[in-house]
Amino acid sequence: MKMGGSKRRVSSKGLGAVLKEQRAKLYIIRRCVVMLLCWHD
Repeated sequence: MKMGGSKRRVSSKGLGAVLKEQRAKLYIIRRCVVMLLCWHD
């Protein structure tokens, strides 16, 4: 039972971290794509 409670805490905090990481990754990927497109032109 205790593990379930700790899991909830970790998941709530982990979700925020994961979302931030995904946002950063998406931003980096977008910049890379834009750079590639610019280089092609």
